Amino acid sequence: MRFGLFGSAAARRPTSSEAAEFDSSEGFRDFIEYNVEAEGLGFHGTFVVEHHFTGYGQVSATINLLTWLGARTSTLRLGTAVIVLPWHNPVLLAEQAATLDLLSGGRLDFGIGKGYRYNEFAGFCVDMDEADARFNECLDVIVKAWTSNEPFSHRGHYWRFDNIVVEPPTAQRPHPPIWMGAGGESSVRQVAERGYHLLLGQYASPADVGRSIAAYKSAVEAQGRRFDPMQVGVTRAFFVADTAAEKETALERRLANRVRQLKLATRPDGTVHGGPDRATGNPDVVNRNSAIYGSPDEIAEKLDELRRVGVGYVLINGGGSGGGERGRTSLRRFAREVMPLFAEEPAARAAE
Repeated sequence: MRFGLFGSAAARRPTSSEAAEFDSSEGFRDFIEYNVEAEGLGFHGTFVVEHHFTGYGQVSATINLLTWLGARTSTLRLGTAVIVLPWHNPVLLAEQAATLDLLSGGRLDFGIGKGYRYNEFAGFCVDMDEADARFNECLDVIVKAWTSNEPFSHRGHYWRFDNIVVEPPTAQRPHPPIWMGAGGESSVRQVAERGYHLLLGQYASPADVGRSIAAYKSAVEAQGRRFDPMQVGVTRAFFVADTAAEKETALERRLANRVRQLKLATRPDGTVHGGPDRATGNPDVVNRNSAIYGSPDEIAEKLDELRRVGVGYVLINGGGSGGGERGRTSLRRFAREVMPLFAEEPAARAAE
């Protein structure tokens, strides 16, 4: 198996009482150092979220943050998970992403999605019902921008461009790998049919992950292409715990975070969109079925369960709720006590 990171950073706004000495950049800088250390520990890549209007400082300018990280690293893949296309000018986004790919020596993994949080669409004054159409038009323009050497024009429903050549060119040709978040079988098959890589969310159960990988593999092979398990990234929350009490406390922290996320995704009529994996049911049960928390042996058992359903690339998220030294310690233990148990596993076995 191959391992990478998935996550965010926090740039919290200071309260009035702490404004004089508070450093909002601390969370971002801790995130950078965490990723720099992860590269040294043997992690393959990192995927960073894009979110807006949360009130608790999640990453909003993903490509900016990854550009800084790219300057501090040399081998770590730099992924977006995901850039929500319905909110972005496709030409400006294509230029920014190409610049990151060029400066990093071809390390960009361009993860994209349609968005799911109601509060973000409302904040941007974008109708959620337009998400599919906006996504498709934006993606078409981006791919054309990256692959056209001659000037082109675009007359779409949402965007119009006249006689443009998008610069700079990307380092990876014809363009950086495109990763798409999906969960339902039909959307998973659409990702495969487009020829893109697949990102699966952190709350889906192992059984649902296996069904998604099977659907993706079937659609890839139906097009005459070879299925590569490393083209499917599966996110899992992780925490290396020494005691049952420590594990339970970490699970409670994660559940509280999940409830907070669901509130941001709730529409005025009460409809909740749980994200790309659409993990439904009792939040506590979903939490315990999906998280890989516990001792190194317990984590290895959960990873082996994922491996048996076809997972080859695992993106771990968390490690201690908020980073800091607790998160670093958990990351180091995962790298030293868990990763070597899966280092000898050929990727081909996961494709069987």
